[in-house]
Amino acid sequence: MSSTVLVVGGAGYIGSHACKALSRAGYLPVAYDDLSLGHAHAVKWGPLEVGDIADRARLDEALAKHRPVAAMHFAAFAAVGESVADPEKYYRNNVAGTLTLLAALRAAKVNRFVFSSTCAVYGTPGTMPIAETTPKAPVNPYGRSKLMVEQALEDYGRAYGFGWTALRYFNAAGADPEGEIGEEHEPETHLIPRALFAAKGILPYLDVFGDDYPTPDGTCIRDYVHVADLADAHVAAIKRLDAGGAPGAFNLGTGQGYSVRQVIDAVERATKLNVPIRMAARRAGDPPELVANPALARVELGFAPKLSDIDTIVATAWRRMAAVNRQVG
Repeated sequence: MSSTVLVVGGAGYIGSHACKALSRAGYLPVAYDDLSLGHAHAVKWGPLEVGDIADRARLDEALAKHRPVAAMHFAAFAAVGESVADPEKYYRNNVAGTLTLLAALRAAKVNRFVFSSTCAVYGTPGTMPIAETTPKAPVNPYGRSKLMVEQALEDYGRAYGFGWTALRYFNAAGADPEGEIGEEHEPETHLIPRALFAAKGILPYLDVFGDDYPTPDGTCIRDYVHVADLADAHVAAIKRLDAGGAPGAFNLGTGQGYSVRQVIDAVERATKLNVPIRMAARRAGDPPELVANPALARVELGFAPKLSDIDTIVATAWRRMAAVNRQVG
């Protein structure tokens, strides 16, 4: 029998890729998702349980039915701008909902937990690259909600012996290399899919927010990590907890940053199409550069991204778009 893992948010972008990685590693992933942002068609490697993380009775039912040995948690709202406009939505789901989930897991004696966190917990650091020891100073409700959960996990670990790992993603990007699943947000706010949409004419242009940053070409620099590499890191985190690894938080990035203009260049190489752009004002709170120091994850998780160079990321996203949209060529 496969060891079962409850994947909360398993019908979403990163969660569905984690389900595939778990299946490949010999686990049975059970996706628990309310389908408000996820997609039932992305659940391919195990059963789907439809439910909200705030619904304790539904969580208890799913846990009793499947008896998982561990849980992964991806079911958070993650739009920075929306979190500023509607912070209650973020604190209610990302914080209160997670506490309900943790209570259900503890009652079911599920003591291994991998949390989808974010580099937004660091805010706007003054130095690069960003290490786990960099001060945490989030600048929006989204980042604060994630940091609150990390702090709760530290307390749960000390008080209850709860085993946890928080994985602080930088910019998740790309799609399943085999084309089975990909990025399907509505609306889509991420740079790479929007650049691909602009190249194809699905969007009239790509907005570039600011070209006067203190970077080599004036545009923001970000550390992009392939979603399949992220998924593999989640499996490694479960195995590390299985082996008695201590609780902790780890950066998942590559240590290599790419500017907005470099991403556009990669999209044009992959598609052989022009990306029309429109220059726009800087967005409030956008740091000039966010790049990870992934050394700790490399040591503790064996994290060695295989697909996270920008050309591979863009190529997999473009192939997936072609698979679901016949107009893309």
